[in-house]
Amino acid sequence: MRPITRRAGFRPVQLGPYTLLLRPRVLALCLLLIGVLLGLVILGVTQGSLPVPASAIGRALLYPEALPAQQHFIVWDIRLPRLLMAALSGAMLGMAGAAMQSIARNGLADPGLIGVKEGTSAVVLTLILLFPGLSLLWRPLAGMAGGLLVALLVVLLARDISRPRFILVGIGVSWLFAAGIGVFITTAEVRDVQTALVWMAGSLHAATWPLLAVAAGWALPGALILFLTARASDVVALGNPAATGLGVQIARLALWRFTAPVLLTAASVSCVGSLGFVGLIAPHMARFLLRGGQVTLLSGSALLGALLVLVADTLGRLAFAPLQIPAGIVMALVGGPFFLLLLWRRRDAF
Repeated sequence: MRPITRRAGFRPVQLGPYTLLLRPRVLALCLLLIGVLLGLVILGVTQGSLPVPASAIGRALLYPEALPAQQHFIVWDIRLPRLLMAALSGAMLGMAGAAMQSIARNGLADPGLIGVKEGTSAVVLTLILLFPGLSLLWRPLAGMAGGLLVALLVVLLARDISRPRFILVGIGVSWLFAAGIGVFITTAEVRDVQTALVWMAGSLHAATWPLLAVAAGWALPGALILFLTARASDVVALGNPAATGLGVQIARLALWRFTAPVLLTAASVSCVGSLGFVGLIAPHMARFLLRGGQVTLLSGSALLGALLVLVADTLGRLAFAPLQIPAGIVMALVGGPFFLLLLWRRRDAF
């Protein structure tokens, strides 16, 4: 068995009575991506309207009383929460996109393309504008309910999530909800419209430590569901008859693998607004760079999704300073052409 695993790129690591198969190339690439992420965080903390030395990051974490009050406020209360929220939301959307593409067996599948983001946005905007004093904990709950209802509506209309019709129905439902939000924007008061537009653009400027804790609290169960069901999902890739014969409960697996992306997407949208195309681009990049099964795909999609949003937010914040462009707009500029390219490559499938 060992020569076969080595030819496949795996290296067995003995951990007591257990043997863990690792792929050194994938592990090295993941470590490289983590290093790039840390570098971007350091760059984001130090650069801005008020430059901060890199040494201030360590002091802000370990000895906050040693920093001047202004530097401490900028590093600890503004930039660090924003950068960590960018990385977390990107990771959530990357994993959600990878899982949705896997269960739908369609590289165009993405929670943002089947109306989940619009359904979540409609519910969360209602909470923000009509119940501004409501706790932040209610946003992901309400957003998840709205996103799940829209996703179920798309499934009922498409009747089969493994066919291209699923994506087309999702896009139509997404436009329907987007039109409803547009009607609200054109008829509401100017102050409410400004609040809605800033939030919907996917801006991270309002990120705080409590909001980051809420997002992390919902990201953890969603990620756990996906990683715990990753092996069964690899088996299902062999075909439903083979998976059933190997003991996989396909209906239960599909329910979990469908609910988790909705949960991750709703939590991200509820906290930072709409960051389009992250869940579409990150899994394709992960397949190209890493290859492998679901665990590799989910890990790579999370890292690359975090990297995409961090780069988008950093560019939007620094490239046009003092004007700040929301990360969602930067991602749309990149993701729009990418989506059209995917549609062109799959033009014969519709």
